[in-house]
Amino acid sequence: MKKNLAEFIGTFCLVLFGCGAAVVSGISATGPAGIGLLGISLAFGVAVVVMAYAIGPISGCHINPAITISMVVGGKMKMAEAVGYIIAQFAGATVGAAALYGIQSGMPGFIMGEWALGSNGWGAGYLGGYSTSSAFIAEALLTFVFLFVIFATTSKWGNSTMAGLAIGLTLVLIHLVAIPVTGTSVNPARSFGPALFAGGKAMQQLWLFIVAPLVGGIAAALVWRGIFEKE
Repeated sequence: MKKNLAEFIGTFCLVLFGCGAAVVSGISATGPAGIGLLGISLAFGVAVVVMAYAIGPISGCHINPAITISMVVGGKMKMAEAVGYIIAQFAGATVGAAALYGIQSGMPGFIMGEWALGSNGWGAGYLGGYSTSSAFIAEALLTFVFLFVIFATTSKWGNSTMAGLAIGLTLVLIHLVAIPVTGTSVNPARSFGPALFAGGKAMQQLWLFIVAPLVGGIAAALVWRGIFEKE
């Protein structure tokens, strides 16, 4: 229960701080307060760093179903425990998006448009307007890199005290590349929460942000287990 609750809180904070930075003071913000691409990237990365050191000793700070499934494939976790983690992650992301909606709806003239609340997407009308194939490749490949860093930094060769920082900085780099393409997911729960409230195209396109991160994460687990941990 402690582990599941930690995952709930961690994923809640990731959505609230990461998506909140994008929605409240990000690229679309009016006036000089907009933090832009770098600011949003840092918000997501720093949120992971903070949570890694806060709940890492309790649950490992997955706060991402793609990480949890990859840990199962990599032999680091049992599926029975993973189910509780994943439920907690999706629940945390949903409550985080609800909190963000409650904050944002109080803004004068607020309209719940397409891809609202920091929802992920692609195609015409979404940021760079990238194609479906570009979105899938970006999400799968960058999730692969993300999970490879996680496996490496938490392995017997890694520095456990610096793992949280390395993982968070990797997420910053991932966002710098992927925000114009998909808004950056690499995390099915992070995509699910905002999409649930935004509806429309955000929900229609949600499948990619579940499938692509899982493909990339599982591939990373197989590479790590089959090559780097093989005797």
